[in-house]
Amino acid sequence: MNERDAIGGHFFAALPRPVDFYILRHGESEANASGRIQGLSDYPLNENGRMQAAAAGAWFADRGITRVFASPLERAAETAAIVCRKAGLPDPIQEPLLMELDTGRFSGLNILEIRERHPEDHERFSYLSWDGVTGAESSISLEGRARSVWELLRASAADSGGNVLVVTHGGMIQWLVRVTFGCGSWMPLLPTGNCCVYHLSVEPNGNGRPAFVRWTDLNLPAGIDQARVPQVF
Repeated sequence: MNERDAIGGHFFAALPRPVDFYILRHGESEANASGRIQGLSDYPLNENGRMQAAAAGAWFADRGITRVFASPLERAAETAAIVCRKAGLPDPIQEPLLMELDTGRFSGLNILEIRERHPEDHERFSYLSWDGVTGAESSISLEGRARSVWELLRASAADSGGNVLVVTHGGMIQWLVRVTFGCGSWMPLLPTGNCCVYHLSVEPNGNGRPAFVRWTDLNLPAGIDQARVPQVF
């Protein structure tokens, strides 16, 4: 991939000032707690997830955030609403581009059910991730969505005069990070814990020169005590 195609220094060169982008996975849902694959299925947060979101809200209160985007799926939308209320942030803007990937025939199943009902897909999943699962969204589609999200976030940062928070899902976070490295395949996977944050710092250099871009936090628990990282999805 050409360097100018990556979501990196050239992509952010025209930003007028430094910006921090925060990408937060939703709090624990009922499906997370029971080990079920969610995808586009609309599971709510459980009580632990709501407590995680409230703790994350306190963590985000002094981060200079002026705009919040969230997936419209219930677990992310509720997380965003709790975070914004606790942190005193503007109401979140629901953005369909931030929805989780369609997990195809694995949706609603746990790992034992997947092995029993779809053994061939399960085997392919071990080396192709979701590209090996019947009916799942392709990596080509996800890469395109992630690029569109970054275009939206860049425009929002230039317009809002502050930092930007995104509340989304484990699968989408994979690709929001991957495209900053110009990576177009699933492997290697990244850990994405409930209410953990990925933080991208962008410092423009002006005069059309590439910006200084770095990931400063990777899967950082946002105000919660999380000794281990749970399942990726």
